[in-house]
Amino acid sequence: MQLCYRVRYFSICNVLLVLWCLTFRVDGVEMKAPNLKQWTLKGPLTNAPARVTDGLPLSDQSNKGRWKKIEALSDEFLGTTLDTNKWVVGLDWWQGRLPAWFSPTNIVVRDGQLQLTLRREKVPARYEGQGYTNYTSAALRSVVRAGYGYYEVKAKAMRSAGSSSFWFQQDENPRWSSEIDVFEIGGKAKGKEQTYNMCTLVFRTPEVEGQWQVHAEWETPWALCDDFHVFGLEWGRDLISWYVDGVLVHSQENSHWHNPLYMIFDTETMPDWFGMPEDADLPSTYRVEYVRGWQASH
Repeated sequence: MQLCYRVRYFSICNVLLVLWCLTFRVDGVEMKAPNLKQWTLKGPLTNAPARVTDGLPLSDQSNKGRWKKIEALSDEFLGTTLDTNKWVVGLDWWQGRLPAWFSPTNIVVRDGQLQLTLRREKVPARYEGQGYTNYTSAALRSVVRAGYGYYEVKAKAMRSAGSSSFWFQQDENPRWSSEIDVFEIGGKAKGKEQTYNMCTLVFRTPEVEGQWQVHAEWETPWALCDDFHVFGLEWGRDLISWYVDGVLVHSQENSHWHNPLYMIFDTETMPDWFGMPEDADLPSTYRVEYVRGWQASH
């Protein structure tokens, strides 16, 4: 997962309407993002929907999207062990954001939750040479890749400056590399306790290799580590939309995110963004009550 750059927005009434063009230079290659239409909620949630059925996204309880459940990308975490038919512990391509190493022992299914913990502890000697030291974190990915659809989790962020994250990455097509971050939350990161961070990134296309990214923030009316909330991502062919407690908080034109990606949960240290967690706050645990995926049937 990549740290997202902050972008300045200009408000119109109680929403933000953004049209921009971002340029990045990576290894001598200038990456220019396309002009993307953006919208971000400004202010608290209003008209949050009531839950009628667990069988549909909270934001679409009347089933306007004609959703069909994707069992391979859904889990209620009701057992006592992780379902290895759906999940792979760790990430094949990454060992964690320094200084914290992804430890497989930091993932458990307990009390009807997926629990991912960040700890202060010694890492195995073989990883110390790679810069990992004194902290362990957690990551897991889905067995199958996700594509266009609706993905919803009920989760509570860690009460520390570590990142609690839900995201999609790792294209099957080696000529592409992209990412969608549903959220990166620093539950006790100073000044960011109420910031809901969303991001899309492109690292490589068949035409050019480099990086550009589009970051959005919504300021919540509460600290995100205080309680569980429902977070949703509607990933469409033309539009990507983010929801909190069933209410749309951000949408972005889909210009590049058309390849299937793994679904990922993780905890990380983010010293350059959230600052390092206080020792007194560790261990801290990111809790997920469920994840549900749907595909539109039309």
